[in-house]
Amino acid sequence: MKVLDQLKKPSKADQKTAIESYSALASVLEQLESEQPEIEIEETSEKIKIPLSALRLLGDILKAMGQGKLISIVPVATEVTTQSAAEMLGCSRPHLVKLLEEEKIPFTKVGKHRRIKLDDVLSYRQQMKEEQKKNIIDIMNADEETGLYDS
Repeated sequence: MKVLDQLKKPSKADQKTAIESYSALASVLEQLESEQPEIEIEETSEKIKIPLSALRLLGDILKAMGQGKLISIVPVATEVTTQSAAEMLGCSRPHLVKLLEEEKIPFTKVGKHRRIKLDDVLSYRQQMKEEQKKNIIDIMNADEETGLYDS
């Protein structure tokens, strides 16, 4: 997935600007009443209407940038290739294809190619993380019961 290859951590200067901008934007957002407020670009004096939800999203982006986090925006309905999905899950493409064929992750076929909704890949990944966490807790509980943690 090309977008993932282009992700870069914000520079210190970008982080500082994002922190300052977030503070200003957050205080302005509290005062807005319109669902489509108009903002003005100071350098060009151009006015632009922006949905309030987009401004809130911008606030979330600025907050994350200020914390030095990587940011990526992907439309939810995006479909990915089996290779991209495998990379996101940290497994091989053949293993992913096996998961698809076992109907553990929904997919569609376009000709000979399989396409998977990004949302389905992310849901499967979350499900796997929850299962891993449960298994680790079960192992720890079993170890405690057998006395492995006694000193």
